[in-house]
Amino acid sequence: MTEPVVYAIPLRTRFRGITVREGMLIPGPLGWGEFCPFPEYDDREAAGWLATALEQSALGWPEPVRDRIPVNCIVPAVDPERAYRVVAESGCGTAKVKVADHPDSLAEDLARVEAVRDALGAQGAIRVDANAVWDVDTAITAIAELDRAAAGLQYVEQPCRTLEELAAVRRKVDVRIAADESIRRAADPLRVAVAGAADIAILKCTPLGGVQRALEVAEAAALPCVVSSALETSVGLAAQLALAGALPELDFACGLGTTALFDGDVVTESLRPVDGYLPVPSTPPTPDPALLERYRHPDPARTSWWHDRFNRVRRLLPA
Repeated sequence: MTEPVVYAIPLRTRFRGITVREGMLIPGPLGWGEFCPFPEYDDREAAGWLATALEQSALGWPEPVRDRIPVNCIVPAVDPERAYRVVAESGCGTAKVKVADHPDSLAEDLARVEAVRDALGAQGAIRVDANAVWDVDTAITAIAELDRAAAGLQYVEQPCRTLEELAAVRRKVDVRIAADESIRRAADPLRVAVAGAADIAILKCTPLGGVQRALEVAEAAALPCVVSSALETSVGLAAQLALAGALPELDFACGLGTTALFDGDVVTESLRPVDGYLPVPSTPPTPDPALLERYRHPDPARTSWWHDRFNRVRRLLPA
């Protein structure tokens, strides 16, 4: 199969407000890449996602310096019992817990974090992700309570939206602050370090424009890095693993266990952690033709929408 394929794969749990993940798989001389910017992103923001797919399918990745990557499990905004099961069944020693999914969620968040601590035991690491929805005062209060519930948080990811807010929170709390959206959706991804807004940089090579570009951002930011998924299939996730494999230093587990959120995949052997680790692939995974057909988008209008988007965004990239 040599033509791009638009896919639609159900998610096991609502995540980022969606229940079905859509995207496009693009074949090239070195294998397949994945173009899957979220629908609300405009063409200019989507250009980085396409650059990553084209790097993967046509240019290749830098040589890795390690052959496996420690990963965290992901705990969506679910009840404590399910949160416990997710962690206990994951085999991971680090858990990333979604919090702040609605304005009055703190009591639920605390119960979820407590359940995760019970499942991990005293030695496991807990990090939480607020997806930039808190204001400064809310963040300071919530972080203190969540830190107590966790018996110590490893870090809080993107508690507020702006760099100025992140810096203000960082000055008031004892927990590390990690920046995600402030890097991947910024006109200048390096400002986060200059602003003193974070202790950790969350890198997602998919929106940043590829593995090589993300390595340049990591070097310039001069912060410890955590590589995280942009909710891709195993095809796109391979690029994130290539980035994690090529970073000179990797002090924290990475957020790359996201295929567990999918109710299906386009490859026969999904990239899922074993004993808390994922291998660094040497080449992009090859989709299985039968799975491509199974998850081919059933809506012709939506398929045309993705092809039109691809063609528009392609014109924004350098020739």
